[in-house]
Order: sequence, then C-alpha cells, then structure tokens
Amino acid sequence: MPKVVFLEERCKACELCVTVCPKGIIHMSDRRNKKGYSPATVADEDMAKCTGCTLCARICPDTAIEVYREESGKKEG
Repeated sequence: MPKVVFLEERCKACELCVTVCPKGIIHMSDRRNKKGYSPATVADEDMAKCTGCTLCARICPDTAIEVYREESGKKEG
C-alpha cells in the first residue's frame, strides 16, 4: 500500500497538492507548523485510498511531500 508523508515544517499551505490528488484525500490540517501554516495531510483512514501516483509530491514547490510504495515481489526462476 502506498504511503504519503508530509514534511510539515516545509509546507507553506499552498494547497497545490489538494488540487491534483485524483482521490481527493489530501486536506489541510487543523494544526499549525512553526511558520504558522496549516500543513497538508491525509487522514489515516484515507491513506488506503492512495494510489501512489506521486502527483502531490511532483507539484509541491517546497518538496514537502514524500510518497512511498511497496516493492513488488521479485520472482526467481
């Protein structure tokens, strides 16, 4: 299952990631980072909907998003 990690202290709440998420699971947090911005986040219950498309990470101007995907099993033979 893919996992999106938001580096909250880098996020400036531009909301570009919110606009490109094809599943609509990214939203702005109620918390504030040290700069006073509400960072982007995905609720734990919505993380399973993530396809790992990386659109959010690619559009982020502050490289505040990392997307991790499981490696597919390698077949021997």
